[in-house]
Amino acid sequence: MKLYLDPGHGGSDPGAQGNGMEEKDAVLDIARHLRDILTNDYEDVNVMMSRSNDTTKSLQERTNEANSWGADYFLSIHCNSFNGSAQGYEDYIYSDLSDSSQTAAYQDIMHDEITNVNQLSNRGKQKANFHVLRETSMPALLTENGFIDNDHDAALLQEPSWRQEVAQGHANGLARAFNLKRNENESGAVFKVIAGSFQSKENAEAQVDVLNSNGIDAFVDSITISGSQWYRVQAGSFSNRENAENHLNTVKNAGIEDAYIVSENQ
Repeated sequence: MKLYLDPGHGGSDPGAQGNGMEEKDAVLDIARHLRDILTNDYEDVNVMMSRSNDTTKSLQERTNEANSWGADYFLSIHCNSFNGSAQGYEDYIYSDLSDSSQTAAYQDIMHDEITNVNQLSNRGKQKANFHVLRETSMPALLTENGFIDNDHDAALLQEPSWRQEVAQGHANGLARAFNLKRNENESGAVFKVIAGSFQSKENAEAQVDVLNSNGIDAFVDSITISGSQWYRVQAGSFSNRENAENHLNTVKNAGIEDAYIVSENQ
């Protein structure tokens, strides 16, 4: 399965803005997590991202690239804004498509799986004449993951663990829609690369900045140990121990020599 994964906006185009955040940053983080889940946990999945960092790319460039590559599915990830009062999740397919189309069938599955985990009010399945839905030669979906200018939705968007969960919801939908086969992992364990644990959230976020500057995706996750809250920097999650160890070496080569692996049951 070939997925063209499109984090909306980027570079000189920030997208929606609100509560100190920009859409381009939130959706890139969700997309990176989704890419990692798909490539680590499933067999025979190829992911091409329209952008993997904060770069400018036109809508035409995105659809041309997906069409030339021969993607099986185009998935564009966004978040919304209105006037601070609107909130919730919705997704879109091209307005000229019928409810009995294959694209609509995929939308049904994706919508169910994402709304199962995202803690957002459900605004329903929509249709629109968006460029990325109209100009793609494969089934396409655009997801709007909350309203960045709404206090409730923004509080979720600001949480790294929530963005990871939303990525998992997208992955669950794709796995169901395209009958993806999970990588063999008899133990059912997940191997997480931890690049430091801190009692200060600011120190943990600084560590994330170091990793991101070296091209390594990371986020801060909170954990309670012996009654105290710690902020753990997670730099990858793998179903295969060998893949986790290879990534651990990458993290250590970036200067985080005390990074380690934790094994957790799913």
